[in-house]
This record gives sequence, structure tokens and C-alpha cells, in this order.
Amino acid sequence: MNRITFIAVFVLAFFQGYAQHIDADSLVEVLKSELKKENNFDLTRINRIGDLRSSLLRADSNDFTLQYDLCSKIYEEYSSFKFDSAYVYVKKMVSLSEQFHQKDLLIESEIRLGYTLYFSGFYKEAFDVIRKIDTSRFTQAQWSDYLTMRARLNQSIADYDNDPFFSKGYYEQSDLDFRMARVITPVNSFEKKIDLAFLPDSLRHKSLTPDYFFNLIMEQRLSPHGIAMVATRIAAAYNGKDKVLFLALAAIGDVRSSTKETLAIFLLAQELYHMNHTNDAYIFMQAAARNANFYGAKNRAVQIESLLPLVAGKVIDEKQHQRDKLLIGFLTFLIVAVVLFFLLFIYRKQLLQIRASELMIKEKNAQLEHVNEQLWESSKIKEELIGLFFKTCSSYIETLEKIKQHTLHSIKLKKYNEVNDLMKGIHINEEKESLYNMLDSVFLTMFPNFIASFNALLKTEDQIWPKSGETLNATLRIFALMRLGIIEHEAIAKILDYSVSTVYTYKTRIKSRALVPATDFEQKIMEIKFIK
Repeated sequence: MNRITFIAVFVLAFFQGYAQHIDADSLVEVLKSELKKENNFDLTRINRIGDLRSSLLRADSNDFTLQYDLCSKIYEEYSSFKFDSAYVYVKKMVSLSEQFHQKDLLIESEIRLGYTLYFSGFYKEAFDVIRKIDTSRFTQAQWSDYLTMRARLNQSIADYDNDPFFSKGYYEQSDLDFRMARVITPVNSFEKKIDLAFLPDSLRHKSLTPDYFFNLIMEQRLSPHGIAMVATRIAAAYNGKDKVLFLALAAIGDVRSSTKETLAIFLLAQELYHMNHTNDAYIFMQAAARNANFYGAKNRAVQIESLLPLVAGKVIDEKQHQRDKLLIGFLTFLIVAVVLFFLLFIYRKQLLQIRASELMIKEKNAQLEHVNEQLWESSKIKEELIGLFFKTCSSYIETLEKIKQHTLHSIKLKKYNEVNDLMKGIHINEEKESLYNMLDSVFLTMFPNFIASFNALLKTEDQIWPKSGETLNATLRIFALMRLGIIEHEAIAKILDYSVSTVYTYKTRIKSRALVPATDFEQKIMEIKFIK
């Protein structure tokens, strides 16, 4: 779960009475998240108002209690939501009270009318209303409401004038009215604890931290609107991050309660602006402007209009500064990128040269290895053939020596018939066949897979296999001599006692039946592996 989601869950929890430490930045993020759902909260209030108005339309015109009660509930919904609608219904409450001669409720309705005009910035009209109220029938609670409203009117006019000379009298009258209201209705224990936040630092106990007051609000299980009012009041006792903490809490309560007549989000934007958190200040100042226009609070709209251009100007300056920084950063990056590109180009060129050299060396090494293997193979074949040659020659020399001695002995003794019999006993064809068999044996020792590899180059029906008792036949013997490196037709013909045309015919017939092109057949024969 990311941080924003966690904080949003926390906000839902603290509206149900759960409290723990939370920092100002987190609440600011939650507020921005809640502003995105503002329309949903507004729709809920509008639906409630719609139900109440429907009930009022169906109410009996002679039933004062029901009509007044429904008008009062609709007024309560509109009082912090939309001025003109609230004004309509509070005027209806005044009219009903006059029509049915309900003097106590008339006083109550007129006080509410004064509050409605005060909320929208109609200070003169609000004073005109409260001056006409008959105070002789006031209850203690009505006196307290009356004095509190008058105190707020004087304070608001003083703030609006914002002049040391003209504001002074209003502030003094406001302070007097607040004190009188407290005399009439003493503060309860919760309000006394809230007042501790306004003690000077030298008199405030070290346990009275912002967390203490934050948790104090949570413990009361107040409605979102109640949390907003208390948090706004406590925020006046702090500055900086602590002030932002309570104002953000109050603004969240206002959003969730769909309160448009709200001071919290405007004060929050103002504080963030002074703390140079311009982007957030601009977001909240825009929200405050929307609320003021929706509600119809002219006094708040004037305040916002005087500050919003300053905030917007600062946002524009900061964005321009950021764009300048980004441009400088981009140009720096571009220069570095160009330098790196050339370095990489040079490096790549050198790398390609190195790789080409390595590849060439590998190819040369592979060629040398292949040549060495061929030389070794050729050397071993020559050794075998030379051994066969000397063995065969030695055998024939020994045989010739015996024949010579026997022939000379027979001639000396004039036994010519024995010489004739000796010559007849010499069978040249058998000797040739014996020689071929010896050659075949030596060859197949060096190339035991020759016959299978040779036939793999031919179709099944064209394959040539030695008969039982044979090692190699004539065709296989021709290509065996080729594998040994004897490729001239004349040399092969002399060794096998064939004519050159016969050797050529054998080779041509086999090549024509091969599975590979005729031009590649001899190369495939030469690729048959020599077994070490």
C-alpha cells in the first residue's frame, strides 16, 4: 500500500474517532486526494436537500411545526453550502414565524438570517438585521448567539478594513462582545482545553504539543464539519508546519462535509504561499475561489482575488525557472551526449577493428589447425603406406631370392623340369589379390567408417556394399585410393591394373548417382574422417 492510500485510510478512520500522530505533508496529500472526490460529496448533500424539499412541498400549509422544522433542516444544509438558497429558506423561516406569531422562533430565525448575511460578506445588512431584533425576550442561549455573531461581524469588518486607525474600534467591540458571551455561556471543559493552545509559550506545559490537540480533536468523535471548525480555531495558535497540519485537517473536514463557506482552505493556501510551497498553495487557492463563487461569499472572493494573482505569478516564475534549469540541463546533457557519442564512435570503431582482428586470428588458427590436422593425417597415411610398401617389398624380395636360388640350383643340376614347375607355381593374380586385400585391410584400419560414409552419399538402391568375404570391391577401391590422395587416373589404373578409361567410367557412373552435386562428390570423399 503506498503512502497516499495509507493516509486516506487513516482519514477515514479518524472521522470515526481513531487518532495517531500524522505529519502536515501527509495531510496535505490527503487533502489533494479528497478534492478529486469533491463532486461525490456535493452530490450526497444535494440528494439530502432534494429529499427535504420534496417533503416540504408535500407538507400541510397549516402545519407550522412541520414546515418550520423542514425549512430549518434545509437551511442547515444550505447555510454552509450555498448563500442564496440559505437566504431563501431562512427568510421563509422568518415569514412562517411571523405568520404563526412564534416570537421565540422569530428571534432564532432573525439571528440565523444575520449569520447568513455575515457568511456572505453582507456586513452592513447583517448589522441592520441584528439591530432590529427585539432583545427583550432573549433567552440565555439566544443572548450568547447574538453576542457571538456581533463579535464576529465587528472582527470581520476590522479584518476587511485592515487599517490600524479604523479597525481598532471594531476589534475592541468584538473583544467586548466575546467576553460578554462567555460570561453568559461559560466554556465547557473541551473548549477550555482548546484555549490552552493560545497560552504563551512560557505558560504552556510541554505536553501541550500539536499532537496533543490533534488527538484531543479525534477523541471527541466530532462530525467532519465539527472537526473543521475546531481545527481552524486551533490553527490560529500556530505557525508554519503546525498551522498547516490543523488547516489541512480542517479543509479535509470541509471537503468531506461539502462545506463551501469555508475559511480553512483559503488560510491553508495563504500559509503555504508564505512557506514557498507555491504549487500546493495555487491548487488550494483555486479550490477556495471555487468555493467562494459557488457559495456566493463576496468578502472571501475579494480576499482570494487579491492574493490569487500573486500566487499564480509565483507559480509561473517557478515554472519558468524550472524550464530554464531544464533547458540548461538539457543543453549540458546534449553537449555531454555529443562528446560521449564521438567517444563511443571512436571506441566502437576500435572495438570493431579488434573484433575483426580477433576473428581473423581465429580463422587463421582454425585454418592452421585444419592444415595441421591434414598434415598429421597425411603423415599417418604415408607412414602406414610406407610401412605397407616396405613390408610388401621385403616379402617379394625374399620370395624372389628363394626362387632365384632354387632356379640356379635346378639349372646347375640340369633339372629343367623343376624350373618349369617352379615357374608354373607362381600365380600372379593371386599375388595381386593378396596385395589388394592387404591394402584394403590397412585402409579400413585408418578409415573404418569409409564404406558407410561413402554409401551415405548415394541413394539406397545405388549403394555399393562388399560381398561376403570381401573387404573392398573395385569401385570402393578406386575411391579409397582417392581418399589416400591418389587422384590421377593413370596412377589409380596402374595400381589396380585397370585401364584409364575403366577408372574414369567407374568414377563418372558413381558421381551421376550421388545425392550431392557431382562437382562436390570428391570433396565429400576427402572429408571422410581419418580415425587416429
